[in-house]
Amino acid sequence: MANYAFHFGVSSANLDIVEQLNPKLISGVKVFMGASTGNMLVDDPQVLERLFANVPTILLTHCEYTPRIKEREKLYFEKYGANIPAHMHPKIRDKQACFESSRLAVSLAEKYGTQLHVLHISTAKELCLFKDLPLNLKHISAEVCIHHLTFDESDYAALSHLIKCNPAIKTQQDKDALITAIAQTNRLDIIGTDHAPHTWEEKLQSYLKAPSGLPLVQHAVPALMELVADKKISIETMVKKTSHQVTDLFKLKDRGYIREGYWADLVLLKENKEAITVKDQKNYMRCNWTPFQNKSFRYEVDTTIVSGQLAWHQNQLFLSCRGKALDIDR
Repeated sequence: MANYAFHFGVSSANLDIVEQLNPKLISGVKVFMGASTGNMLVDDPQVLERLFANVPTILLTHCEYTPRIKEREKLYFEKYGANIPAHMHPKIRDKQACFESSRLAVSLAEKYGTQLHVLHISTAKELCLFKDLPLNLKHISAEVCIHHLTFDESDYAALSHLIKCNPAIKTQQDKDALITAIAQTNRLDIIGTDHAPHTWEEKLQSYLKAPSGLPLVQHAVPALMELVADKKISIETMVKKTSHQVTDLFKLKDRGYIREGYWADLVLLKENKEAITVKDQKNYMRCNWTPFQNKSFRYEVDTTIVSGQLAWHQNQLFLSCRGKALDIDR
């Protein structure tokens, strides 16, 4: 039911293909510079140099420094065995692991003039790597995810591995710095979800087995509207960084703005007289759980229009709605 485009994933063995990609057929090229769920790690310096020098379109990076993560994981395994507490996740995948990798990505992009977009910024320390300039004046941009604007390390006690994600959710100070950067500067250009719907059973496993990632799309807009309701960000900033600048960055044709001749992709919100608790609402995600279970939201989505088609209206899905492939206008 959603419109879609795909990033092309980099491995150490497919650089020949990457270099020949047609920029009009993919939204971007994604590389995992740090190990995450899956097996797409690329950390060989020569491979990275070649990638940054020759990638034919925007390059997206997941940045965490794997040697430090492995070293710290070993340290905590020696202390706790297989039952490492969930709240140790941000100490294993710590601020320095994020900063070292993000700094490397930025330095390579500066060296080769690569158009770089760094995904999932989770620390205050990383903000210094990005310029406070309008998006159209820079070739290095950055994203922050909703869960890094919503949760902090105090939430591990109640949610445990349900909020285990990579990069890790960190301190309240980091969360507050990210919110301020979104609200008051141009250092963070996009707000994303990084939706990863692992099953409840998978998430209940021990630390080393529980996969990283959260299901987020259903509650993304209401969660962001909490920041608007609390006057931490303006609604104009929310729209700019979830819509306008997404289409600008990825060169999506006739999307992202309310303009004559553009596709109608619209979300209509309504304010609730009393905040609605998420557990009282139907969960539409196939994994059938959400980290927002005990949250209350003051706004809800009343209507969603996808490419001019009614997709959702007053708690009813319209399954006849079909998303379209997004046109890349490069």
